[in-house]
Amino acid sequence: GTALSQADGVRLSRLFKLVRPYRVRWIFGLIGVVIGSLLSLAGAKMWTYLVNAISGPEAAINGLSALNFYTLLTIGVFVASSFFSFVSGYLLSVVGLQVTVDLRMLIYRHLQRLSLAFFTERRTGELVSRVMSDTMAVRNVLTGEVSALLGQVVIFVGALVMIITINWQLMLLMLLIVPVVSVVSTFLGRAIRRLSKDVTDEYALLSTHLEETVSGIRVVRSFVREAYEIARFRSRLVSLLTLAVKRIYLQILFGPLMSAFFFTSTIVIVWFGGRQVLAGKLTVGDLVTFIFVTGQLGGSIRFVGGMWTRLQEALGSSQRLFELLDVKSDVTDAPDARVLPPIEGRLCFDRVSFAYGKTAAEGEPKRVLQDISIEIQPGEVLAVVGPSGAGKTTLFNLVPRFYDPIEGAVLLDGHDLRGVKLDSLREQIGVVPQEAHLFGGTIRENLRYGRLDATEEEVIEAARAANAHDFILASPQGYDTVVGERGMRLSGGQRQRLAIARAVLKNPRLLLLDEATSALDSESERLVQEALDRLMKGRTTLVIAHRLSTVKNADRIAVLDEGKLVELGKHDELLANDGLYARLYRQQFREELVEISSGQGENTP
Repeated sequence: GTALSQADGVRLSRLFKLVRPYRVRWIFGLIGVVIGSLLSLAGAKMWTYLVNAISGPEAAINGLSALNFYTLLTIGVFVASSFFSFVSGYLLSVVGLQVTVDLRMLIYRHLQRLSLAFFTERRTGELVSRVMSDTMAVRNVLTGEVSALLGQVVIFVGALVMIITINWQLMLLMLLIVPVVSVVSTFLGRAIRRLSKDVTDEYALLSTHLEETVSGIRVVRSFVREAYEIARFRSRLVSLLTLAVKRIYLQILFGPLMSAFFFTSTIVIVWFGGRQVLAGKLTVGDLVTFIFVTGQLGGSIRFVGGMWTRLQEALGSSQRLFELLDVKSDVTDAPDARVLPPIEGRLCFDRVSFAYGKTAAEGEPKRVLQDISIEIQPGEVLAVVGPSGAGKTTLFNLVPRFYDPIEGAVLLDGHDLRGVKLDSLREQIGVVPQEAHLFGGTIRENLRYGRLDATEEEVIEAARAANAHDFILASPQGYDTVVGERGMRLSGGQRQRLAIARAVLKNPRLLLLDEATSALDSESERLVQEALDRLMKGRTTLVIAHRLSTVKNADRIAVLDEGKLVELGKHDELLANDGLYARLYRQQFREELVEISSGQGENTP
């Protein structure tokens, strides 16, 4: 509606807090706007003197000198008005850019603090759209719209005062159109706001689709799904187009409607004012000024109406931004959290249960882990096996506290993880994921991610330990070779070895290793396996095992099934038990055994 809701008011006040660091520049910008607007009104008043110098009673006496004087004065006033408009526009635009940077930084910093659960529920494209396009809409309001609104209010009030002093009857006539304009602008403003939110949401979905298909282009190609993806993209574009066309229709309808009101009223004013001039109640100069000021008044009314729709758009954007900023992380440092001292690496799961999501439709959400107790000694290698969906990855995610258990506790050297500072915990844990995620810089930058202050010698040493040094030297620019987005220019085995080198550089006491299921050629497999063996040496290691050699070499094996710990022991003991492990072993590793015996290397089926 016309009135801003209470929630809108709260959002606006939060937005203005962002301007606070730049308030001096902002205030000077706004002062410039006010002075520029007042000078613009003064310029309109000059028309009275200019026209009367030609046609008024004084024209006969000293018309030429008065005309020259008022011409120069009018030019001076308009030049000064333009100068103030320039200064204020520049100051406010710079503040706008600074606020955009701050807002993006605020959101990015907030995203870095949110728990993993948040990212599993959100699409990447949607987040990118919020950080990039929603911040732009907010910037436009804080600097562009607010200043312009202030300028137009000054013009509106000043023009009204001038109109009253010229001729009050004309003023009454003029004011008849104001209620009509406000009703129309309110109605259209509401509709445009609704559509703007829909357009932004649809745009986020489109960004997500584009991002997903570009990053998953190999999958698209391998399944020959180009035509399918093009059709999906087209349908998204069409729905975006449909909404955008509706919005454009309303936005463009707004201008001509207002213009129609304005021109009709101007013609009526000329007719009425002309009669006043003929009756000797008004000078020609006053009538010209009146028409000029009426134009300014109509312009400011039109602007305020249009600004209303843009304000609605920006409030829609700010609503999405603040929704994002108000998301609380599920996992945070407790107020009394202590720094975790250097650990020996004794890891204990004490009757741990976990479920994703707060509630399910049937009440209690399904437990992904149920009452799990395992104690792992410093330096011990525990292999975790189980069918797909048994809870292996979830168990892993509890150790760096990506999630917190709903019951029980995870202890490291006797410290409950919930009582220690997250950074001090994660700094001592190395994670080698199944899919090695590399960032789009150079090989050296990706390795240094493990430890930002590592020396060149340490980087090379880590690469050697991970069997990566040779292939790096063989790359076009050695350690300065750019890996491409997500490391696409490297092979799977090379990416894995870089991920291992990154963990070596971090030198953690506790290692979480999710073995890659993707089959590598036997030479890459051997190099990766060697690198992993070196990395695991002397460290407490939790490994989701997919390879025969890993389970055989592990100190103990934990077998999970449907979130429960069903077996725990050494390889030979578990085979002798002839339970789930023996069955998995026969299923999963039979082909591998065949391959080894035929000298094929150790590939997972």
